[in-house]
Amino acid sequence: MVRHSILAGLFLVMPILTSAEEPRYRLDPVNVTATRTLQTLDGTLASVTVIERVEIERAQALSVEDLLRGLAGITVSTSGGVGKTSYVFLRGAEPDHVLVLVDGIRVGSATTGTASIQDLPVDAVERIEVARGPCSSLYGSEAVGGVIQIFTRSGSGQVHPEGSAMGGTFGTYRGSVGLFGGDRVSFAGVVTRFRTDGFNAVRGSEGSPPSEPDDDGYRNTLISTRVQWSPNKTVATDAHYLRSQGATAYDGSFVNESDYAQEVLGGRLQLSPTPRHRLTAVLGRSQDLSSSSKDGVFQARFDTRRYAADVQGDVELTQANILSIGFGGQEDRVKSTTDYAATRRRLGGGFVQVQGRLARARVRGSLRRDATQGVSARTTGSVAVGYAVTNAVSVMTSYGSAFKTPTFNELYYPGFGNPRLRPESSANLEVGVSATSRFARASLSAYRNEVEDLIAYDAASQTAMNVERARIRGIESEVALAGGPWAARVSATLLDPEYRGPMSSTGNVLPLRARRVEQLDLDYALRRIGVGMTFLAEGERYDNLANTVRLPAYGLVTLRLAYDPATWCRAQLRVENLLDARYETIATYNQPRRNVALTLRVR
Repeated sequence: MVRHSILAGLFLVMPILTSAEEPRYRLDPVNVTATRTLQTLDGTLASVTVIERVEIERAQALSVEDLLRGLAGITVSTSGGVGKTSYVFLRGAEPDHVLVLVDGIRVGSATTGTASIQDLPVDAVERIEVARGPCSSLYGSEAVGGVIQIFTRSGSGQVHPEGSAMGGTFGTYRGSVGLFGGDRVSFAGVVTRFRTDGFNAVRGSEGSPPSEPDDDGYRNTLISTRVQWSPNKTVATDAHYLRSQGATAYDGSFVNESDYAQEVLGGRLQLSPTPRHRLTAVLGRSQDLSSSSKDGVFQARFDTRRYAADVQGDVELTQANILSIGFGGQEDRVKSTTDYAATRRRLGGGFVQVQGRLARARVRGSLRRDATQGVSARTTGSVAVGYAVTNAVSVMTSYGSAFKTPTFNELYYPGFGNPRLRPESSANLEVGVSATSRFARASLSAYRNEVEDLIAYDAASQTAMNVERARIRGIESEVALAGGPWAARVSATLLDPEYRGPMSSTGNVLPLRARRVEQLDLDYALRRIGVGMTFLAEGERYDNLANTVRLPAYGLVTLRLAYDPATWCRAQLRVENLLDARYETIATYNQPRRNVALTLRVR
């Protein structure tokens, strides 16, 4: 039913978008950094989706995973409500095959290899870029499925305060205050407090995890600051700090609550001695801290820190041809109550990239070499070719390789780790077509990704081993429409993630990936009133590799209302799961039923 509603809504809105009303929504040029150089979205050869601040506020999302859910190529599985562990599958790749950057700094746990994206509040986010496909030839390890770049808020213009207050179902509230502004020296600061009583994370069932009939709450406190200084056209500097900390409760046999902290500290210096030469240096540190307990009794602590430095030089050989060369290093450190065989390692790599244009053809090629202490080195590369069939329609094809270096858990965890592991690797082939016009932007891509040397527990050796393989095929499309008082974004993903390991499960579907995802965001704005709806349909998925635990398909409808009583304030209402659907994205874990949130924003 939801799929039919999406198609009907799309056909309904298309003729209206061609009307001659004064624009309220429009498709402005969007700049992206997926190739580590600034380009327009229409001019890049990468498959990229961008979510900007105006869309974030319009969506009234409670979390970053709310914003990612339903985008082309993305499936999100969550173990309960807001603040519970979330797994982001990008183009069917593993969650630890997705590189997450905050203001250019790599974030995530060095022990698990994944980023706690559920603990990054939306109040600090200015923009999110999702680059789909292999990106290791530019970014190194983990970028097998793609890269998610999160940019925190910055200031400009006259100094002004902002604030918001939200209250909703499940005892949820959020308060946020911020100060923004500046010219050559600009400043942005945000402080947010979020709390929810939540609901029972696990439904009553036998097995693991057990059900504890109580509400599993979550709280978060955020501090985010950014200072930028550009004394002239030659020099630009940027310093930023983000800390997100709090606690979450859940149901578990050995632990059922956790204190956490995510921290990112970084600085950037950019020198442009001429309009055609640019040198950028970045220093940063990220921390992922987790301390777990059972009914108030301490159980374990994991504290990982990453220190990184990168230097990149860009030279415009001609107006349409750019040469980029970069080098970087990283050190991972682990402090834990678990006795790891090693607690520190160093990683380093360098890359070269060429981007060019000749008549209607565009070409991009990159090559990178990475070395990790104690693990074999890896060389990755990519090449992409695009051709403008007309001024509005382009076709492209690309090939790229990627890898993920083993985590501390896979290498050194007692009783499981294996220091002889090789990096996991992949090879991806993609073809696509894109089209742009005054009112529309559309893309369609098809890809095939072969993943080798996947790491899994081997019963024979009783350690982790490179024993598994996967083949992932997919088709994804995205359409953005805007004109007059209407705006719409339509995305669709068809996924075939097949396991090809040595076990009897060969040929089965990789777990927790929905094989079909469709979403329509539809918004209408007239004077002081805004109305929006989101229709999300996700196909069935399996919770286990044997494909014996099936999670049914489901559809969700979200209603959004906004009213501007004055230019300096806005009232918003969001009704999620309007039809009160029951569904699961991980077996036995409850998902939120119908819930309501009311927000007041002032600026």
